[in-house]
Amino acid sequence: MNKKILIVDDDPRNIFALKLTLKSRGYQIESSTMAQEAIQILQKDDGINVVLMDMMMPEMDGYEAIKIIRNTPSISKVDIISVTAQAMPEDRQKCLDAGAQDYVSKPIDVDQLITAIEKLS
Repeated sequence: MNKKILIVDDDPRNIFALKLTLKSRGYQIESSTMAQEAIQILQKDDGINVVLMDMMMPEMDGYEAIKIIRNTPSISKVDIISVTAQAMPEDRQKCLDAGAQDYVSKPIDVDQLITAIEKLS
Protein backbone atom coordinates (compact mmCIF):
# COMPACT_ATOMS: atom_id res chain seq x y z
CA MET A 1 0.00 0.00 0.00
CA ASN A 2 1.33 3.42 -0.94
CA LYS A 3 0.79 5.32 2.29
CA LYS A 4 0.57 9.08 2.54
CA ILE A 5 2.48 10.44 5.52
CA LEU A 6 2.26 13.84 7.20
CA ILE A 7 5.54 14.82 8.87
CA VAL A 8 5.09 17.39 11.65
CA ASP A 9 8.34 18.84 13.01
CA ASP A 10 9.42 22.39 13.85
CA ASP A 11 12.89 21.77 12.40
CA PRO A 12 12.86 21.95 8.58
CA ARG A 13 16.11 19.93 8.47
CA ASN A 14 14.35 16.98 10.11
CA ILE A 15 11.48 17.27 7.64
CA PHE A 16 13.92 17.41 4.72
CA ALA A 17 15.82 14.31 5.84
CA LEU A 18 12.68 12.30 6.58
CA LYS A 19 11.03 13.40 3.36
CA LEU A 20 13.99 12.23 1.27
CA THR A 21 14.19 8.91 3.08
CA LEU A 22 10.48 8.14 2.97
CA LYS A 23 9.95 9.31 -0.63
CA SER A 24 12.77 7.00 -1.72
CA ARG A 25 10.76 4.14 -0.19
CA GLY A 26 7.65 5.03 -2.18
CA TYR A 27 5.65 7.01 0.38
CA GLN A 28 3.78 10.19 -0.47
CA ILE A 29 4.78 12.99 1.88
CA GLU A 30 3.14 16.13 3.22
CA SER A 31 4.77 18.24 5.91
CA SER A 32 4.20 21.00 8.42
CA THR A 33 6.42 22.87 10.87
CA MET A 34 3.51 23.69 13.20
CA ALA A 35 1.01 21.42 14.96
CA GLN A 36 -1.98 23.71 14.38
CA GLU A 37 -1.27 23.78 10.64
CA ALA A 38 -0.91 19.98 10.66
CA ILE A 39 -4.40 19.64 12.16
CA GLN A 40 -5.76 21.86 9.39
CA ILE A 41 -3.97 19.75 6.75
CA LEU A 42 -5.55 16.60 8.20
CA GLN A 43 -8.99 18.21 8.08
CA LYS A 44 -8.54 19.10 4.39
CA ASP A 45 -6.81 15.90 3.18
CA ASP A 46 -8.56 12.67 4.12
CA GLY A 47 -5.94 10.67 2.21
CA ILE A 48 -3.29 10.92 4.93
CA ASN A 49 -2.70 7.51 6.53
CA VAL A 50 0.03 8.24 9.07
CA VAL A 51 1.23 11.28 11.03
CA LEU A 52 4.82 11.45 12.29
CA MET A 53 4.38 13.89 15.17
CA ASP A 54 7.34 15.62 16.79
CA MET A 55 6.46 15.93 20.46
CA MET A 56 8.51 19.02 21.37
CA MET A 57 7.38 22.01 19.32
CA PRO A 58 6.73 25.66 20.19
CA GLU A 59 3.19 27.07 20.45
CA MET A 60 1.47 23.65 20.51
CA ASP A 61 3.41 20.51 21.41
CA GLY A 62 2.76 17.08 19.98
CA TYR A 63 0.90 15.88 23.07
CA GLU A 64 -1.69 18.63 22.76
CA ALA A 65 -1.93 18.17 18.98
CA ILE A 66 -2.54 14.42 19.33
CA LYS A 67 -5.26 15.03 21.90
CA ILE A 68 -6.97 17.50 19.56
CA ILE A 69 -6.72 15.04 16.67
CA ARG A 70 -8.18 12.23 18.78
CA ASN A 71 -11.05 14.49 19.89
CA THR A 72 -11.91 15.68 16.35
CA PRO A 73 -14.25 13.08 14.83
CA SER A 74 -13.33 13.73 11.18
CA ILE A 75 -9.62 13.02 11.80
CA SER A 76 -9.60 10.94 14.98
CA LYS A 77 -8.82 7.63 13.24
CA VAL A 78 -5.54 8.67 11.58
CA ASP A 79 -2.53 6.63 12.71
CA ILE A 80 0.05 8.62 14.69
CA ILE A 81 3.66 7.80 15.47
CA SER A 82 5.29 10.04 18.07
CA VAL A 83 8.81 11.21 17.26
CA THR A 84 10.83 12.62 20.14
CA ALA A 85 14.34 13.25 21.37
CA GLN A 86 13.15 12.08 24.79
CA ALA A 87 14.11 8.43 25.19
CA MET A 88 13.05 7.52 28.70
CA PRO A 89 10.56 4.65 29.15
CA GLU A 90 8.02 6.97 30.74
CA ASP A 91 8.18 9.24 27.65
CA ARG A 92 7.08 6.36 25.43
CA GLN A 93 4.12 5.68 27.71
CA LYS A 94 3.24 9.38 27.81
CA CYS A 95 3.09 9.42 23.99
CA LEU A 96 0.90 6.31 23.90
CA ASP A 97 -1.36 7.75 26.61
CA ALA A 98 -1.80 10.91 24.52
CA GLY A 99 -3.15 8.77 21.66
CA ALA A 100 -0.19 7.76 19.50
CA GLN A 101 -0.06 4.18 18.24
CA ASP A 102 3.72 4.00 18.33
CA TYR A 103 6.85 5.89 19.30
CA VAL A 104 10.30 6.36 17.78
CA SER A 105 13.14 8.32 19.33
CA LYS A 106 15.62 10.67 17.69
CA PRO A 107 18.01 10.14 16.10
CA ILE A 108 15.59 8.09 14.02
CA ASP A 109 16.52 4.54 13.10
CA VAL A 110 15.04 4.37 9.58
CA ASP A 111 14.44 0.62 9.70
CA GLN A 112 12.59 0.98 13.02
CA LEU A 113 10.50 3.82 11.57
CA ILE A 114 9.60 1.87 8.43
CA THR A 115 8.63 -1.13 10.57
CA ALA A 116 6.42 1.11 12.73
CA ILE A 117 4.75 2.63 9.64
CA GLU A 118 4.15 -0.72 7.97
CA LYS A 119 2.59 -2.37 11.00
CA LEU A 120 -0.14 0.28 11.10
CA SER A 121 -3.35 -0.35 9.17
